[in-house]
Amino acid sequence: MTRPIAALPDTLVSQIAAGEVIERPASVLKELLENALDAEAQSIEVRLDGGGIRRILVTDDGNGIPAGELALALQRHATSKIRSLSELESVATMGFRGEALASIASVARLTLTSRTADEDQAWQITADDQEATPAAGGTGTRAEVRQLFDHIPARRKFLKTEATEYGHCLTAIERIALANPQVSFRVFHNDNPQRNWPATHIHGRIRDVLGDEFEDQSLPVSADQGLIVLEGCTTKPTFARNRADRQYLYVNGRFVRDRTVSHAVRQAYADVLHGDRQPAYVLFLTMDPAGVDVNVHPAKHEVRFRDSGAVHHYVAQVLAEALAQRGGATVGGPVEAPPAPTLGDDSTAAAPDTAHAGNASQDAAPMPVVPAQTAGPSNPRTPSPIYPARRLIQQRFLLQEHNQDWRTLYAPLPAKTGTSADAPRRPQAQPEALDPRQQPMPADLPLGMALGQLHGIYILAQNAQGLILVDMHAAHERVVYEALKLAVNEAPLPAQDLLIPVVFTATETQVATAQEHQDILDDLGLRIRPTGPTSLAVRAVPALLARGDIEALALGVLADLERIGHSARLAEQRNELLSTMACHGAVRAHRRLTLDEMNALLRQMERTERADQCNHGRPTWFQWSMNDLDKLFMRGQ
Repeated sequence: MTRPIAALPDTLVSQIAAGEVIERPASVLKELLENALDAEAQSIEVRLDGGGIRRILVTDDGNGIPAGELALALQRHATSKIRSLSELESVATMGFRGEALASIASVARLTLTSRTADEDQAWQITADDQEATPAAGGTGTRAEVRQLFDHIPARRKFLKTEATEYGHCLTAIERIALANPQVSFRVFHNDNPQRNWPATHIHGRIRDVLGDEFEDQSLPVSADQGLIVLEGCTTKPTFARNRADRQYLYVNGRFVRDRTVSHAVRQAYADVLHGDRQPAYVLFLTMDPAGVDVNVHPAKHEVRFRDSGAVHHYVAQVLAEALAQRGGATVGGPVEAPPAPTLGDDSTAAAPDTAHAGNASQDAAPMPVVPAQTAGPSNPRTPSPIYPARRLIQQRFLLQEHNQDWRTLYAPLPAKTGTSADAPRRPQAQPEALDPRQQPMPADLPLGMALGQLHGIYILAQNAQGLILVDMHAAHERVVYEALKLAVNEAPLPAQDLLIPVVFTATETQVATAQEHQDILDDLGLRIRPTGPTSLAVRAVPALLARGDIEALALGVLADLERIGHSARLAEQRNELLSTMACHGAVRAHRRLTLDEMNALLRQMERTERADQCNHGRPTWFQWSMNDLDKLFMRGQ
């Protein structure tokens, strides 16, 4: 027999709400820190006992809570952050639901002590009090949480050890500290000082939190498209990790996990990551609050973009440009390359003949000089402060009108001024061999001048910093690959009609997606037509991909179109084919090269994007500085 419907008591309602927001001590700490930031605190102190299980104390120097509002602050759905539906749709604060303090008070002993700048003394209140009482304290708020889940044994038993819970608390602090470099943080555990991060700029905070190695191995990211801003840093592909534990994404200053942006990052790294390794990054995405919905998850870990396709395209494009460094760009600075020929020019700089790439009889022939992409200056690594997202939101999105169309985010990024990419391409003759005494000094060349060949596999070179070792096959493979991509991108991709269409079973959603994006698919050279309510037929594919798994390709493209509005699978599969061609067309190991051929390869690397990694994501060269060499031989010790 079913029980009648009845209203739940307030105590049970509070427990259910707390279960959505408060999972462990780190959840409590996150909510308290976000309240401190919304109060415009400039200094925050965190004290933890027993990994946060026994006590969490957060003290800030923010605006404080007036005495008359302290009791209201502990009530559910009471907040100063929003007042109307329109404000909910354009949230610019960390908190907005008014649930955090009430949820914490229902599962722990919460004491609030606060004082505003206009009050003569601080006021204190607990969950059991009806009114605030006078207390000692400076301007700001002091939130103390004791005995988390102490009266809820079923929840308490799911907590881990104190060390584990402390680790989760520290992770929560790091995530918030990275997004707020203008705020100083101090952390104590069991009265022992653990972290002290003074106010600084974003690069200083990244170095403080993630370490010197992360900062040294990172590439700056900075792009402003009016409606959306992406700043921060992403690490070099060679610094990729086996785990995705160093990926920090912030949307309007809030740490989130988003599949759209994660997919865009993976797409940007598609050509340069080795195996299943994961990139590390700290990215700040700032946009109009009306274009992102943060009211998706109770813990505010997820967001929903109004136009996820535009955001995906923008992030992937910006990161791809940041990763497109020329070989040695981080060693000797930017390289100004002369105009390079394209494949098909009537010049001696021709693409390798892939049909005879592995023939040993080629050893006596000069190594083919492959045209490289034009170079431009790399982004300087100058520390620049990233202002709080709230300030940028207020200045740009809430106080000004923007009539820019979201479709402009699909447009290519503006070309950098002062680069050789602006100059028309013209054929380039094969450089004549120079007398070694007339060659430029190594200081002018990031990858230096070749000294010789090691076992027919590696090139030894000397630059201004020290010694460089180059894997000649891997390096030449990247040079050939980028040249092939450039040639294919400059010409329309021909489609090939299938003599026998590939028909496969599809869901109603997939059929609807194929019909809705029919024009996009046709432009990609992939002609898909429905043959029934639950079947599709592929009648044409890009010519380069005609021998692949057409059904899997079509299903993957449709899945991308359904999720983000566009697909890069055709380009990825095309690039896999070009990568194979480049691998067979690159110079082979154990082939003897002259010094002129080695130097020609080094110059090509300096003009080629992503030349620091081969097509499979492995490094193409390593640098040993003079200090490194001196240490090997104990010079000066």
